[in-house]
Amino acid sequence: MIMKKIFLLFATMILASFALQAQELDPATLAKREARKNLTVKEWNTDAKTKTRWLDRQTTYDSQGRKTEEIEYASYGQKWRQTYEYGENGRVVKEVEYDEKNKPVRIRKYEWNADGTKRKQYNYAPNGKLLSIKVFEYIFSDAE
Repeated sequence: MIMKKIFLLFATMILASFALQAQELDPATLAKREARKNLTVKEWNTDAKTKTRWLDRQTTYDSQGRKTEEIEYASYGQKWRQTYEYGENGRVVKEVEYDEKNKPVRIRKYEWNADGTKRKQYNYAPNGKLLSIKVFEYIFSDAE
């Protein structure tokens, strides 16, 4: 009986360690984040004839190198803005999209599988009403 309990405990610990490893971000993602710590990228357009320059897009990254905000501009100002929030596993758990007047228009929340693939996406209206749920299904075909 004691051996059975020890075996079950050992098996549980091994499975838990595999699950934790699967949730970690891959080295390429971590390297990109390292290079983007506290970075702001501004993309500028220039008219070929008039040489007039205007801001097209701005992307902001936090102290961990994760994208926290993206803003698209037009000649009249902001077209849209999107913010990102991250969970304990380092993956996006919430996105909020704003319109040109900086009012929320769409909220997305995500669930992730242990292997790092998306499981579900919940789409909400600005008032918090659930509009739809997207479920991700991964099907690998046999290569012949």
